[in-house]
Order: sequence, then structure tokens, then C-alpha cells
Amino acid sequence: MEPSPLDAIEAVLGVDTHRDFHVAAVLAMTGRTLGIERFPAAVSGYQHLHAWATQLGDIRRAGVESSGNYGAALSRYLLSQGIEVLEAPGPGRAARRRRSKSDRGDAEAAARAVLSGRAHSPVKSGSGPAEIARLYLVAKDSAVKAQRQAANQLKAILVTADPTLREELATLSRRALVCACLELSEGDENTDPVVRATRFTLRVLAERIEQLRAQARVLEERLSDLVRCHHPRLIDAVGIGPHSAAVLLTAMGDNSDRLRGEASFAALCGASPVEYSSGNRQHRRLNRGGNRQANAALHRIVLSRLRWDARTQAYYARRVMQGKTRREVIRCLKRYVAREVYRLVQEDRRDLNRTPALLLVPRG
Repeated sequence: MEPSPLDAIEAVLGVDTHRDFHVAAVLAMTGRTLGIERFPAAVSGYQHLHAWATQLGDIRRAGVESSGNYGAALSRYLLSQGIEVLEAPGPGRAARRRRSKSDRGDAEAAARAVLSGRAHSPVKSGSGPAEIARLYLVAKDSAVKAQRQAANQLKAILVTADPTLREELATLSRRALVCACLELSEGDENTDPVVRATRFTLRVLAERIEQLRAQARVLEERLSDLVRCHHPRLIDAVGIGPHSAAVLLTAMGDNSDRLRGEASFAALCGASPVEYSSGNRQHRRLNRGGNRQANAALHRIVLSRLRWDARTQAYYARRVMQGKTRREVIRCLKRYVAREVYRLVQEDRRDLNRTPALLLVPRG
């Protein structure tokens, strides 16, 4: 006879995620394993997993591995069912050496991480502007990378091209070179076949660069509209452009409860100082951990402010006079920017909660 909801014991769920299937484990609060099963990574599989787990116990918390990748869809489904979903950290290399690896063992370890408190970070809800910004960033970054690769290929072909063609295009700037290659013709039947192939290839690469450039521009406009609609204070701050703002929002996530405060956000971005003192030498070094894309965004903001913001320039001059190096001053400035960004985002979210607004509808 199945237990009724009133009789169900409290339990936690742990999930080891994969591309095609997930392995779930349910543990009682005492640590006793109540069941381990495998489910397909599909909507029906999520429903069966939830029904199976709730039959074994009263599930209020779940630990999901790779919640930003293979476990993203499952995490969103569990959140919609009222379950608190936490990011389950991996066991680490030391633990891997001590014991064998299996999907069942990983699922059980994810549940035990929830019980022990090792899993304490809520997963990203993936249901707001931060998730939209992430999607746009993925497409824009790949377009910019492919555009750079095509430009390098175009220049590499010119190195071995016909001397006449090479001398004609060698002195042009990158933008002028692309425009000139767009106008190249293959020539008539009397033209050397290699020269014709070279001209054709240069034109194809130039057309590819223009297409990718247009895509990147459209995505940049969408990012700008998205950030300005939901976080106007952030985009109006000195030195914060749409791309950097989108990177920081993506790192923060849509659910504000993921971070305990601005110090947690600074640590997430790798902008928190790390104590590095010994004896009479008191020193703090750079934090080389955290989200490196978010750290790079803070770095761009600081460099922009050092160039254009008088207040930042005055701070930099004062700290250099105190004996700080340029690297140390930039570390301090990145910490201040992280504090400011967190505060501005929280203020914008409070305003949106007071006056709920629809997510920005992309322009057609």
C-alpha cells in the first residue's frame, strides 16, 4: 500500500544528469537510500521522475548536477513543482580517487550534498531577461568569433595570392579590404584558373564576414533593448555597455535569491580579494577563480572609467600615491564596480516587482 502524503517521510532528491537520461536517487533525512532509478531526459521522463520521487517521500529539496547544462530543463520542471533545486557540486578529484564512479553513485552523492549542506546554491531559474541575454550572447559571441576567423583566412590567402592582386589589396585597412573583396570578379576564360579561384574565395569570405557582422549587430541591438527595458539603471551607469551588462546579468541569473549579497556576487565574478599575508607583510592578491567572462566584463568597465570618468581617475591617482600598483588599484576598482552593479540590478528588480512588466518582445 502506498503511503499517503500525510504519512510520507521527508526526503531529498539527487540527480546525475546526462544528455539522453537522468539517474535519480531519493534519500531519507537520516541518509538511508529509499530508491534509485533511471529516467529519460524528456518531458514524460521528468513527470515520471517527479511522481516516482514523491511516492517515496515528501520531496522539498533536490540537488541536480550540471543544472546549467544537461540538467537545466529538469531543474526548471522541478522548480515549477514547488521543489527547491540546488546546484550539486561534484565530488572532486580526491574523492574520485578514493572510490569508483557510477551514475547511481553520483546521483546518491548529489542527494547527500544537499543533506550535508555542500549543495547550497540555488540553480538559475532560466525564466527571465538573464536567460534571454544568455541566449543572445551565445549567438553574438559565436558570430564575432567566426567573423574573426574568416578575416584571418582572407588575409592568409592574400599572402600566397597572385602578386598583382596582393599588391592591389595589401595596403588597405581591414574594412576597406573586405569591401574591395566584395567587388572582386573571377575574370574571363583567359584568366589563370588559380587566380580565378583566389578571387572567388576572397569574395566568398568577404560575403561571410558581412553576413556575420550584420548578425552580430542585430544581436547587439537586441541585447541593448533587453537591458534597457529591464535594467535601465545598469545601462545608464558610466562605462557599462550592453554587452558587459548582459554578461553580468547572465552570471547573476534571474532569481535574486541565488546570491546572499553583493559580496557573493563579487566572489562569483572573481573580484573578491584573497588574503595573501605572512608575518608582517599584509597583502591581498587577485582572485583567479569565479566566472571569468563576468570578471572580464568588470575589467572592461574599469578600463573605460579610468579613461573617461574623473572620479575614477582621481581615485586611481590617490591609491598610486599610497604605494599601490596598477594591478592592485584595478583589483580594488573591480570590487567597487561589482558592488555597484549588484545594487543597481536589485533596485531595478524591486521596481519591476512593484510594476510587473512583460518580457521584451524582440523586434521582427
